[in-house]
Amino acid sequence: QYQAPLLRRINQEPDIDLTTLFCSDLSAKEYRDTEFGASFKWDVPLLEGYKYKFLPAFVSTQQLSFWKPFNYGITRALKKGRFDALWVHGWGYWSHIWAILIAKMLRIKVLIRGESSLHTQQYGTLKRTAKEMFIRRIIALSDAFLSIGSLNREFYIHYGAKHDAVCMVPYVVDNDFFQERCRAASAERESLRCSLGLKQGRPVILYASKMTERKRAGNLLEAYARLSPDGHTEPEPYLLFIGDGEMRSALERRAVEFGWGSIRFFGFKNQTELPAYYDLCDIFVLPSFHEPWGLVINEVMNAAKPVIVSDQVGCAPDLVSHKENGYIFRAGDIDDLYRALRFVLDEKEQCRAMGQKSLEVINRWGLEEDVAGLRKALKMLFGNCQ
Repeated sequence: QYQAPLLRRINQEPDIDLTTLFCSDLSAKEYRDTEFGASFKWDVPLLEGYKYKFLPAFVSTQQLSFWKPFNYGITRALKKGRFDALWVHGWGYWSHIWAILIAKMLRIKVLIRGESSLHTQQYGTLKRTAKEMFIRRIIALSDAFLSIGSLNREFYIHYGAKHDAVCMVPYVVDNDFFQERCRAASAERESLRCSLGLKQGRPVILYASKMTERKRAGNLLEAYARLSPDGHTEPEPYLLFIGDGEMRSALERRAVEFGWGSIRFFGFKNQTELPAYYDLCDIFVLPSFHEPWGLVINEVMNAAKPVIVSDQVGCAPDLVSHKENGYIFRAGDIDDLYRALRFVLDEKEQCRAMGQKSLEVINRWGLEEDVAGLRKALKMLFGNCQ
């Protein structure tokens, strides 16, 4: 759901002939997401506006792992397509690695775009050594690197990429889609507030992500509890949780212990539903550990809201200016997260100003910047793409 708008936008370029090869059709229809712990179908178009093919596979494409799906026909597809360049999104599947090797054999230029950063690399000594050797080999086989952000750029350079071979193709969402939806939602904001049983005038803190251990929604719950003036009285702001996953039951049990009606759980919401909640909130929080990027931050910034993120959220260096459009706190530090909430909540005018700053930042971080970065990479490789 995040890549489709970019593929459509690139396909609009008259001098770039794009064909997308999918290894699986898993997310194109209803499927079960193991981290969400729920079955759903994305409610935005995923396969419209660009050319694509599904690669055949020996086994089911409904399970994802390094070896699954076990695709074939990659060599034939690359030969038949007579491509100048192969853009591979990461190296987490054997088919991606095989495609890189075949491309080198066919003298097709290889562009890599992944999500990795040094702060997400968590391995034991032996595994880390093997992983580093593998990554350095992948880097050596690649001709250009499409960096999603500052930390991703540092990753490529650390593993041997030349500085001038790394082009910024930032991680983005469809800003027009989210801004249009948020503007429409603003007219119905009070109606939504009323339907959810939220009183007017009370601030809203929002979390919207998978409820897994890595996302640390529990840290937000504990920091929120410290907003109580005496440890017993319900805090003035509401705390809304959107999403599902393995940690939801534990979070709900912990919330019940406080005995407050201000903590609400709304489960999974699809893409077209989320903008109304982004518009409703006053602050958005993503407290994750080892978060490669956090595209939900891009989404909510399109609603002109301040964002609070941990220092292990990959988008922080590029999208969050500390105490300007949000707050960057130390991951796992509940006291620091409480201070972040307190800082943003204390002044309503400051909160609104920080939100407007978020909108200014995200307006410079979109699909047009992606196309410009891709063109820079192609010009570097071929010298004939304006």
